[in-house]
Amino acid sequence: MGKLSGKVAIITGATSGIGKAAALLFADEGADLVITGRRAELGKAVEAEIRQRGVRCVFVQADHAQADDCSRVVERTLAEFNRVDILFNNAGIVTGGTAETTTDEVWNETLAINVTAVWRMCKLVIPHMKRQGGGVIVNNGSDWSVVAGRDAFPYVASKGAVGMMTKAMALDFARDNIRVNAVCPGDTFVDRWLEKGYFEYSDPVSLEQAMKDASAYIPMGRFGKPEEIARAVLFLASDDSSFVTGHLLLVDGGNTAQ
Repeated sequence: MGKLSGKVAIITGATSGIGKAAALLFADEGADLVITGRRAELGKAVEAEIRQRGVRCVFVQADHAQADDCSRVVERTLAEFNRVDILFNNAGIVTGGTAETTTDEVWNETLAINVTAVWRMCKLVIPHMKRQGGGVIVNNGSDWSVVAGRDAFPYVASKGAVGMMTKAMALDFARDNIRVNAVCPGDTFVDRWLEKGYFEYSDPVSLEQAMKDASAYIPMGRFGKPEEIARAVLFLASDDSSFVTGHLLLVDGGNTAQ
């Protein structure tokens, strides 16, 4: 029996990176899954990989900035499984700029995906978790949920909001047996960075060297791995953290301890 046997989990933004790593780990621990993402080809591939692990999985193509897509994901989950035990709000974007240079377009897009979509998905699943007698929500924050960074104003603002939303929901629904926590990763080396054109580097070796150089400020001397963040998500999603709610779990190689 895995730690999540008999559970149904929704993981948003699960076609790559932390979301995919969490989906595969959840599957290994026995959860049935609904995974989402904007890229259908990748989503179908992850869906097939998860099913090979012997659990049920449904991919729903969705843009969580769209209210209708959020509703469709939850409706599909209930139609397939008639319950939702775990929600991992992982989908998000990284944006840069200062308060002076951030455009309305970037600001609105950042909040729509990183903040509003998190609230909306929680709002949609909480009534069903209440009906079931409980559930678990894990939001993907950031080490910048608790400290700020330069030239990333809209992103920092959005992840700070995720942190306080997490705490507020934890208080509001603790007596409903719904635990709400956030995983707060530091810089994490995700596979999407290796895609052609995502960064200006000409090959993966150059990118890996650049990431090694950039990680010198981290006490542990390296970026995190998606699988390491996924294990922290599993802790928050499972009964291993049964007396933990309203917590922001930093997984940042010691960055915020400085």
